[in-house]
Amino acid sequence: MRKLISLDENWTLSFPKGERLAEKVTLPHTWNAVDGMDGNGSYLRTTGVYRCTFLKPEQPLEGGRVYVEVLAAALAAVVKVNGTVAVTHEGGFSAFRADITDLCKEGNNEMTIEVSNEDTPSMYPASADFTFYGGLYRGVNLISVPHTHFDLDYYGGSGIKVTPKPTEDGGATFEIESFVTNQEDCFTVMYSIEDACGCEVAAAVRPADDTAVTIYVPDAKLWSMDEPNLYTVVARLQKNNETYDEIHVNTGVRSYSVTSDGGFFINNKAVSLRGVSRHQDRLYKGNALTAEEHVQDAKIIKELGANTIRLAHYQHSQDFYGACDRLGFAVWAEIPFISVFKSGKDAHEHCRRELTELIVQNYNHPSIMFWGISNEILIGGISQELVDCHHDLQRLCKELDPTRLTTIAHVSFTPVSGPMHHITDVESYNHYFGWYGGKIEDNAPWLDKFHADNPDICIGVSEYGCEGIINWHSNKPQCKDYTEEYQALYHEHMAQVFEDRPWIWSSHVWNMFDFGCAARNEGGVRGRNNKGLVTIDRKTRKDSFYVYQAYWSKEPMVHIAGRRHAQRAGETTEVKIYSNQDSVTLYCNGKKVGTKTEHRIFHFTVTLDEGINILLAVTDKVKDSITLEKVEKEPDSYTLPEFNERQEGVANWFKQMGSLDLKAPMEFPEGFYSVRDTMEEISKNEEALEITSKALKLATNFDIKPGIGMWDMLKTMKPEAMTNMISGIQDGFIESLNARLIKIKK
Repeated sequence: MRKLISLDENWTLSFPKGERLAEKVTLPHTWNAVDGMDGNGSYLRTTGVYRCTFLKPEQPLEGGRVYVEVLAAALAAVVKVNGTVAVTHEGGFSAFRADITDLCKEGNNEMTIEVSNEDTPSMYPASADFTFYGGLYRGVNLISVPHTHFDLDYYGGSGIKVTPKPTEDGGATFEIESFVTNQEDCFTVMYSIEDACGCEVAAAVRPADDTAVTIYVPDAKLWSMDEPNLYTVVARLQKNNETYDEIHVNTGVRSYSVTSDGGFFINNKAVSLRGVSRHQDRLYKGNALTAEEHVQDAKIIKELGANTIRLAHYQHSQDFYGACDRLGFAVWAEIPFISVFKSGKDAHEHCRRELTELIVQNYNHPSIMFWGISNEILIGGISQELVDCHHDLQRLCKELDPTRLTTIAHVSFTPVSGPMHHITDVESYNHYFGWYGGKIEDNAPWLDKFHADNPDICIGVSEYGCEGIINWHSNKPQCKDYTEEYQALYHEHMAQVFEDRPWIWSSHVWNMFDFGCAARNEGGVRGRNNKGLVTIDRKTRKDSFYVYQAYWSKEPMVHIAGRRHAQRAGETTEVKIYSNQDSVTLYCNGKKVGTKTEHRIFHFTVTLDEGINILLAVTDKVKDSITLEKVEKEPDSYTLPEFNERQEGVANWFKQMGSLDLKAPMEFPEGFYSVRDTMEEISKNEEALEITSKALKLATNFDIKPGIGMWDMLKTMKPEAMTNMISGIQDGFIESLNARLIKIKK
């Protein structure tokens, strides 16, 4: 029988280039747990060598095999056993295995795994807005199997494919195929389908050289996000009254579809997919999460009331996919074909392999309904080669899995007409109107116009959001003030936009949790992207979390917003309450303020007493209370200092322009720099780079210089395109920058 032996204990990690001292570690592990998010602006991208010793597993039968299974190694790995290479692997997010039987000896054996999170010419991701944590962050196993066993060699897959399909009579067919290695005469495969109680409801037996079978289950319980009913399919490889190998998978029976005018349907019922995106890291743990932490993340998302998750931007842990199966989420799973396109055959072959591993390793999860083939890939521009690569990935998806739909996440400035459309089955845009570009109010008109102009495209919103940092507060929140209040205001608007448009097949908040991005430095917080509805340590649910809970959750809830805006000045103060109940009554210090009947968001004007005030919100089913203090002047610590500095800096920029006519048409004389040159071209001239970097710092709050931050991702962009994506830029700003640049000769 198969044995799974964990090798997570007793490893030594060393660094051949000498950046750090050797240390003893336990898996899962990353060497960037701290520097990947500590705000120092960079993190260690190098090669680390993990080393352990192990005993060769005893084989009860002659001819047994031993495999090493690496659940993930970021971003590339070389596995050696007793000094001999067993397997190499590029791609930091999928599992891979190797048969190491012939490399093992009796007694102690040494395994080394050289792991690198450095960039290569062919590997994705190349550059993106998150930290590329290095290490063995999901664990390592030994798998001992008999000579004849279920397959362990094909792209890290489980050795079995199960395709359940509901039938018109209320039953379901289970199309099953398993794959047997070293098949011999007299072996058979016995399939058993068990319900949630572990009772067998159907079974079949096939010879090991022809394992495909269709099994019928009467009165099947369907899987959905509201009722995630699971079946367990067990495959037993048998001979002479003995089970030689056994595998099992959880699966679910469901049908689903998407239409451009009706949105998403599951089991023939219309359901709006509304949810979040998720990254896989935590505070000072990086991506080295335990199984329990993955499950906790899924439970927090379920608490929110979401029914869909976009798992960005890579293959996630089997622990998380399993939690999605059990809790009920419609999952978008994707590969890290993101941001910066790499030309050439090798890079495309890498994409094909990552997509193959994603699909083969996750085929049986009922929660996964969409395969994503790329994200914001036009940041670096478009080419015919890039378009052709997408068509090829689409074909590959359909070859490997014709049962699921494919999708893509377009960067906001992707043209609404052009070759990037009509490649995948459904499409989505990453839009940040109201944060990076435009106003909050631009979202609905853009979606309505796209839908009217492209009635045949199933359109969704794969990313939207804004930073919310719980230090900062304002009675009059504004874009880019980074206050918790502006983030909540933004999401109040967006939640209603999507509720009013069921034809939007899915929407995914960016992001469920704050996450590590060593290159970032904005809003007074370094090393993080703070667009999460929940803080990176999972300790604090921001007010925006409760906006969506009010819109999406079926559990009664009420939440008084602004509890961290605890000291209030003025004769009156606005108190905002989120609830999925029809009416809310508010009390201040035991006195009734009033009762409101509203939809999700309830506004009260409250006159606070001097000193401490207790506010109590009451509905028929739930209550909530907070404490506020009335003060003469609100603390300066509520306001991000650089918010005012940035506004003053833009004003000073215009003063420096002197008598320039900023209303004159922009010119682009040949042989001189302009805002239509890429940042990489501008960086060739020190003066041009200094001027442009200063302007973009004022406009975007990013340091955009060679070797700093997200340079590799942004170097192919042009200042004109960057500033067009930014909200709140004053008229004449880009013209003034261009006027300075066209005086500098190339």
